Amino acid sequence: MFVHPVDDELYLRMVEEKDAEELFELTDQSREYLRVWLPWIDRTKSKEDTMLFIKSSQKEFAEFTSMNLVILYKEKMVGVAGFNEMDAENKVVSIGYWLGRDFQGKGIMTRAVRSLIGYALDILQFNRIEIRVADGNTKSQAIPEKLGFKKEGTIREAEWLYDHYVDHFIYGLLADDWQSHVSM
Repeated sequence: MFVHPVDDELYLRMVEEKDAEELFELTDQSREYLRVWLPWIDRTKSKEDTMLFIKSSQKEFAEFTSMNLVILYKEKMVGVAGFNEMDAENKVVSIGYWLGRDFQGKGIMTRAVRSLIGYALDILQFNRIEIRVADGNTKSQAIPEKLGFKKEGTIREAEWLYDHYVDHFIYGLLADDWQSHVSM
């Protein structure tokens, strides 16, 4: 089982089948909050739907195409973060994340993403990290902005969100950028 410590309060762990109920409950408790920005919420109606996500995540991890991790804060599951896409040939990885409503404002996601950046660049030897964030999702935009990513542009109408399209901002970070950011 993959476990990645972040600090004394926080660690990331590969999502497992035993997580289905707890992860579904976290999703369900934050449903209205998450629905504003995440298009898959309405398709996650049961523990079984969450189990399908977990099995898909395990398959994609085995294929080295993605890596979904649960975020554990003080031993409680609080969200998911990881690599939505892993392109080993081009050494590019895309980070995605969400946090339960009740766990906002504690710096959890910034710490988790910072740790994922280090893992992607130092351990996996990727060269580029991307984060896509919907225009208007200021809380999610703050993460790459704090961590030294460059806002590289806008992808117009990048995602269908229930009844309308949203544009995505694309943030990029190169290994050299990170070394400069860390040494500051």
